[in-house]
Amino acid sequence: QVQLVESGGGLVQAGGSLRLSCAASGLSFRNYAMGWFRQAPGKEREFVAAITWSGANTDYADSVKGRFTISRDNAKNTAYLQMNSLKPEDTALYVCAADRAYGRSWWLRLDGVDYWGKGTLVTVSS
Repeated sequence: QVQLVESGGGLVQAGGSLRLSCAASGLSFRNYAMGWFRQAPGKEREFVAAITWSGANTDYADSVKGRFTISRDNAKNTAYLQMNSLKPEDTALYVCAADRAYGRSWWLRLDGVDYWGKGTLVTVSS
């Protein structure tokens, strides 16, 4: 069975940093694009960042561009999200996703995403 398990969330002050990890199992990791999404209370789930299977290309939401970096280590079957200069509005449940990415901008159709993790909570205090 496919599992995506996130870790690394926690409580940080504004301006601080966190690195999230997503450990994947039960799938051919190198054949899947990976992504991060987040959902804050009272808001819909939104796209944060995505990376192709090889790691050659990345995409970011405008709200995190320049502050967050997505990466992956195919040898470890793990994707990462480095989060710098955190703001209170970054507070959310951060969820990892895996997708075969047959279509462009696959992250725009949430109901088409192949696999989801359960998320890790990030809280940024002022």
